[in-house]
Amino acid sequence: MRLLTFGFGYVGAEVARRVVANGGEAAALVRQPFEVDGVKLVMLADAASVQAAVARADAILVTAPPNERGCPGLAALAPVIARANAFPDWIGYLSTTGVYGDLEGRWVDERFPRNARSVEGARRAGAERDWLQMGRGMGLTVTTFRLPGIYGPGRSAFDRLREGKARRIVQPGHVFCRVHRDDIATGVIASMQRPRAGAIYNLVDDEPAPGETVIEHAARLLGIEPPPLTTDIPPASARFYAENRRVANALAKAELGWRPAYPTYREGLAAILKDG
Repeated sequence: MRLLTFGFGYVGAEVARRVVANGGEAAALVRQPFEVDGVKLVMLADAASVQAAVARADAILVTAPPNERGCPGLAALAPVIARANAFPDWIGYLSTTGVYGDLEGRWVDERFPRNARSVEGARRAGAERDWLQMGRGMGLTVTTFRLPGIYGPGRSAFDRLREGKARRIVQPGHVFCRVHRDDIATGVIASMQRPRAGAIYNLVDDEPAPGETVIEHAARLLGIEPPPLTTDIPPASARFYAENRRVANALAKAELGWRPAYPTYREGLAAILKDG
């Protein structure tokens, strides 16, 4: 497999690492050079190198978030794909469960219409639509992954507790869905191996849970007191607490054979603590 990523952040880097570890190749389209082992960096300003990388790729993963003009990955890649007459076997787009909007705690699956309430969710919904239309128009296999809150090594409740930034906010009846970074990577790679044009998958763990419950559990694992309970929601967190839903993952399990290695926050946090 020859993977090309647009965006090389927390999730894209892990997917690329696994592709390389399994004997494949990985390249990343980036704006600035940096040090990374095993992955070829292609500068977006180098048009010839970008076209060569796109033409060579079997799979393209877009992880960069949209802005007010839409998805930068689509704007950059669509004309190159057309110009290079490239036909990758698979294109993946990382979106968000925020496209579902507020369900007042009810369960939702991929059949539910997009009903984003936030600006960020609306931009993701637009990017999803644009990618799927591009796939249909050009005869390409485009798959969308809807992701909830992402955690993993270096990005978990442990880090917020250690930095003194964790808050134990109580909002009765409110839950968050989440997923470990490694479970996203295995789901994405499973889709590469079983491509279906127009597919949409929720990659989430099995147990939506209140945010304060996760903080309490992480503090217990660290052997420290959790922060005090509060009902005050800081402005930076307001949009997350404005939406409440439980997201089902049955389709990814049925079609991709995907099973999260960390089905709840308990297994995920235990693994992060054990490894470091």
